[in-house]
Amino acid sequence: MEVQTTPLEGLLLIRPPSHGDNRGFFSETWNQRTLNEAVGEEVSFVQANESRSRAGVLRGLHFQAPPHAQGKLVRVSEGKVLDVAVDLRVGSPTFGQHHAALLSRENRWQFFIPAGFAHGFLTLEDETSFHYLCTNFYCPESEGALLWSDPDLGIDWGVEAPTVSEKDMQSGLFSTFDSPFVFSPKAR
Repeated sequence: MEVQTTPLEGLLLIRPPSHGDNRGFFSETWNQRTLNEAVGEEVSFVQANESRSRAGVLRGLHFQAPPHAQGKLVRVSEGKVLDVAVDLRVGSPTFGQHHAALLSRENRWQFFIPAGFAHGFLTLEDETSFHYLCTNFYCPESEGALLWSDPDLGIDWGVEAPTVSEKDMQSGLFSTFDSPFVFSPKAR
């Protein structure tokens, strides 16, 4: 498994090995032991989600507040997305900063997004299938979101007018956001 760190502590890009021949390919997309080793702690998933979207759909920037905070391992099985995570952890040296990654069926990258980050993605191709494993169950009372186009976040989505849900259009601004997340640096 290939693991790349990002400038935001805890946020990882992971690419599982793939074995191909004239029949196609085989890839183990998730393994508890190897993920725990990559992350440096035990990660347990309790829920799996999938969305399918046409090109130009933007979903996010979503999070769940404690005690129902969610970490996610996300991947694309068909199509391509620009995937973005924003650090919401008070005390983090990268608080309010974001990291974007291109995830596609072809490149097989996965994004590990720990609790304490807002998450969103823009589909870049029609019929994009996006999968995510979550470390906590969905809880509507803990759901939160930041506005995808918030100028204080400075995210370059590469599009002027994506298709966004009415709910996501009403999301809050980072400047008025009172984060419930606290940064805990990992021991090195």
